[in-house]
Amino acid sequence: MNREQSKIAFNNARTILVGGVNSPVRAFRAVGGNPVFIERGEGPYVFDVDGNRYVDYVGAYGPMILGHAHPAVVDAVARAASNGFAFGSPTV
Repeated sequence: MNREQSKIAFNNARTILVGGVNSPVRAFRAVGGNPVFIERGEGPYVFDVDGNRYVDYVGAYGPMILGHAHPAVVDAVARAASNGFAFGSPTV
């Protein structure tokens, strides 16, 4: 399985983030190798920056019951975001 782009992404991230990842667990140091950098998700799958496909058994630890990029969820988020976000006042 080709993971060359993930290796490049990891090396770039190490110049910006401590350890190159946003969690020590994702550094893969306990098992060797480099972390996989995910580019996108679709349904039950995630795809790394090298185009490799993986089944996402984690699903964000529970809330991704509809999978990644479900059309109904994407549509609802787009509609809500079109009203703006991160207001410093109460909203309805």
